[in-house]
Amino acid sequence: MEQILNAGPVVKLVLLILVYFSVVSWAIIFYKLRVIYGAMRTSDRFLEFFWDKKRFDLIAQGLKPFDASPLSVLFREGYRELAADRGGERSLSTDLGRGGNVARSLRRAATSETHRLEKFLPFLGTTASAAPFIGLFGTVWGIMDAFHGIGKTGSASLAVVAPGISEALVATAIGLAAAIPAVIGYNHLLSKINVIIGEMDNFGQEFLNIVERMDRR
Repeated sequence: MEQILNAGPVVKLVLLILVYFSVVSWAIIFYKLRVIYGAMRTSDRFLEFFWDKKRFDLIAQGLKPFDASPLSVLFREGYRELAADRGGERSLSTDLGRGGNVARSLRRAATSETHRLEKFLPFLGTTASAAPFIGLFGTVWGIMDAFHGIGKTGSASLAVVAPGISEALVATAIGLAAAIPAVIGYNHLLSKINVIIGEMDNFGQEFLNIVERMDRR
């Protein structure tokens, strides 16, 4: 804290920016962990419910407890499109086929859920890539300031040089402290999102297969 308080105004500004990046990154990491792990747990329960009921109308009536699951969103949109086609609400279905409309509805829902799950992740990527360079800028500026002080005093002893350089290096340390959790959090969250995307693809294909079997009856 003493080194931070004794730093120059530019270095202090850099440190404030880095602290902002760090705090927001941690908030995003905890928030997304809760959302993504909640979605994964709810999706597992929804799949058990889906294969247990085996009837679309019964499944549609019991979707409320599974609102956090992307799979339930896919089912809701697909079932809504299926019901609209059966009711003749869309003349387009007679030209393109029920399966085609349902497939497009599932793709739209999957895209929307993917965007929802990936929301705020670009900030983590930005923090991971930019924070070290911002910290390095603060360090370079602090070292320049330290050498400027050496030139004015005319003394290059360790007692004169060391305090300024140590204060400048704090910026790099804070930059790394902000970037490292952001990198780990970004990669971990992205890997879990990819798992959910794979589950959505599989569920969408299963849903379409069921619809095609219904059409052949």
